[in-house]
Amino acid sequence: MLQVRNLNAYYGKSHVIDGIDLDVEDGQIVSLMGRNGVGRSTTIKAIMGLVRANGSIRFGDRELLGLEPHQIAHCGIGYVPENRDIFPSLSVRNNLLLGVKSGSGKGRWSPEDAYELFPVLRERADTAAGFLSGGEQQMLAICRTLMGDPDLVMVDEPTEGLAPLMVTKVKELLLEIARRGASILLVEQKLTIAPEISERLYVMGHGRIVFAGTPAELEADHALRKEWMEV
Repeated sequence: MLQVRNLNAYYGKSHVIDGIDLDVEDGQIVSLMGRNGVGRSTTIKAIMGLVRANGSIRFGDRELLGLEPHQIAHCGIGYVPENRDIFPSLSVRNNLLLGVKSGSGKGRWSPEDAYELFPVLRERADTAAGFLSGGEQQMLAICRTLMGDPDLVMVDEPTEGLAPLMVTKVKELLLEIARRGASILLVEQKLTIAPEISERLYVMGHGRIVFAGTPAELEADHALRKEWMEV
């Protein structure tokens, strides 16, 4: 589905991502891990066309590099940024409706699905989204992205700052997304939910991939975890 080859990305003159390769297959949950500042968020921003990059990013049979973010979204990629980017003055309902692609027909997700998964969103459907808790805003941000019926969802640090109960709800939602046939590229720093739900893990360090393998292989590699992940 997603094939990244020799990806380099830049902020101004700073070379942030240095020739990484990465794959996400149909229906997979893949996690990109590592400490803060190693380039994880920049990687998915590059895939989404939000930073200057070169190399190759293929999604299905289409090359994404050179496309605008809205064109990449219409190729079937959804993106949930770390800061969530909800519209705080709009109601929960209108935030969800803004995620629906015009002319896309009936997809795998509807606002009713979001309400059934998270009844609090139904209860607060007419409430301005800015009044939701952090965890509720995270649920809204992910569900809004799902309204566009993406084939691949990229989610940046969805559990950051959340209480354990909300972390569990994020985990359940990601598993449900995969059950409905979409792939997920998850950016996580901590060894919380990523090893539990991912089929494959990548670890980044200094803008490069320093590990690619299964959760069991990462668990067994104590030296790598100590060097590249533990604080």
